[in-house]
Parts: sequence; structure tokens; C-alpha cells
Amino acid sequence: MVRAVVLPAVGAPLEITDIVLPEPGPGQVRVSLAAAGVCHSDLSLSNGTMRVPVPAVLGHEGAGTVLSVGEGVTHLAPGDGVVLNWAPSCGVCYHCGIGEVWLCVDALKGMANLHARTADGADLHPGLNVAAFAEETVVAANCVLPAPEGVPLTDAALLGCAVLTGYGAIHHSAKVREGETVVVFGIGGVGLAVLQAARIAGASRIIAVDVSPAKEELARRAGATDYVVASATTPREIRKLTGGRGADVAVECVGRPATIRAAWESTRRGGRATVLGIGGKDQEVTFNALEIFHWGRSLTGCVYGNSDPARDLPDLADHIRAGRFDLSMMVTEHIGLDGIPAAFDNMIAGKGGRALVVF
Repeated sequence: MVRAVVLPAVGAPLEITDIVLPEPGPGQVRVSLAAAGVCHSDLSLSNGTMRVPVPAVLGHEGAGTVLSVGEGVTHLAPGDGVVLNWAPSCGVCYHCGIGEVWLCVDALKGMANLHARTADGADLHPGLNVAAFAEETVVAANCVLPAPEGVPLTDAALLGCAVLTGYGAIHHSAKVREGETVVVFGIGGVGLAVLQAARIAGASRIIAVDVSPAKEELARRAGATDYVVASATTPREIRKLTGGRGADVAVECVGRPATIRAAWESTRRGGRATVLGIGGKDQEVTFNALEIFHWGRSLTGCVYGNSDPARDLPDLADHIRAGRFDLSMMVTEHIGLDGIPAAFDNMIAGKGGRALVVF
């Protein structure tokens, strides 16, 4: 038996309970979690914004130590430190074939699998493949990557989603160039990663935007040069800070129509807006045909930072070891499994950065 956080049904309260986890089968590994980040995507799964087979063990951002491996797994051994990869690429579909591994059509196929059982025998699925809100998990071998040397596993947990997403948004999606101005909407875990990545990319001005005035100090520690409390006039304030033009790049980390629209309006003519936030399918963002032509801006969706984890983790590890990227500053709360429901409430209220479950 291991302790885990279970979503019994969409919209239902989370349950912290014991589950029966099988031993790894062929091509699988069993991992003891060191830490797991509480991500907004887990909240989106629980409230139905994103679909997930239920009941399910949630959690997708984590790191830990291999306990055992199943038949056919030769590249991992008990004792290896690993980072969980919730979106493994199949390597053979169209998108993988052209190098867009973050769009792999089979990346989330494992969510439909049987993962574990409750103490009374009910089947459980793995939320976003890896079921990281548990003391231990069993995952496909391609759902783990070697943990970077010199990075504590508790810190490395954040690499599994927030950091890859934020870093990739700047370097792969928006392709920020040295000297450009960047505005970041939403200063949660992902937003803090975006700010640090923009600083690493050499952005000359980095403007953080959030509804909470309390996040200013945290944003500035991550690299923000300016801080704006979100309001209806935010795009106008961004233009004032950027010589009347608007920012070169806007990164939206919230997933709300009004925020996406504000990010678009905050960029200069010819600017680039990248959307990381996940909104509902019934939420619409509108543009008129003339403004699309006149402003010449681009609006781009971004999945998992358009990242290839196998390629990007070594680069990120270099930045971390050199002190350019600080993982620990992103964590504003250390909790146990029983603290996850409250962490969800804090995300809804827009409080704090990343809550980290430490086992």
C-alpha cells in the first residue's frame, strides 16, 4: 500500500487514501517520489477543463528514485535518480517524425491504462500518465528521464513541467532575442520560470503582470525589471513602459480570454504573443479582421514549452549548476499530500508560486 491523492470523479473533492500499486511489468519502472509540484494543470484535470479518465491518481510534475524495473528495461537500474516526463513521445507518429515531439499524438495514451487499485478494489488511472501525487508510482520507462547531476531531486521535480514549459516558451516558441522586451502575464510556477528564462535569453526589460500586488518581490527575484498589477488598462501601461510601442514578446500563463487578449494588445506592431495558459473550450477570444492585418502580430499556442525534454534538460541543468536558473526560489510552500487540496484553493485565489509536495 502507498498513500496517494485520488480524484474520484470530475469536480469531486480529492481523497488522500491508500492504494495498491502493482510491481512493474515489461517496459515499466517503479519510482519512489522525492517531490511533486502542484501544477495548475492538475486543477484543470480535477474541474473538467481538461479531460481525464477517472477515478485517477493526479500529479504529473515530479522526481524520485528508481526502486525496481520490469522486463526489458536495461537503461535504468534501482537507485537511479529520475525526472518524470508526463508527455513521452512515441518517436514514430507524424509530429515526432518532423521533430515536434511535444505534439506527439500518442503522448497521453497511457492515461487510459489501469494504474493501481484502491484498498476496496476500484480501478485507478494515472492522471497525465505518471500519477505523481503518491509516495510511489509505476510508469512506462519512457516516462522517466535521468535526473541532472548536481541538482537535488526535490528541486528537480520542477523540471518535469513548470521549468520546461517556461524555458521552452521563451527559447522555442517566442524565440526571444537579446535586447528584446518581454511581458509575462501570471506569476505562478510557470510564470516564474518564464521570467528566469527571459533573463537568461538577455531580454532588456522584463515586465511581470499579476492580479496580486504581493507577488512583486517574488517576480523581481526571478528577473522582472518592472511589475504591473493587472487591470483593464494593463496594455496601456505596458506601452508606456516600452516607449509607446508595446513589448516585443508577451507570454500568457493564465488561460483566460481577457488575459490572452491583454497579452496580444500589450505587444508592439509585429510583436509575438505566446499562450501557455489552458482555458476551457467554451471560452472564446475575439479579434476583428482589420486589427489582425494592421498590427501584424502573431499569436501562438505553446504545448509543454514546445520542448524536447531529452534535449532541453541537459541545457537547463547547465543553467542551474551555473546559478543562472534558481529552482528553489520558485517554491513558496512545502507541503505533504494532505496539503494538496489547500494548494488547489491557493491557485484558484492566485496566491503564491509553486507548492511542492515533499515526501
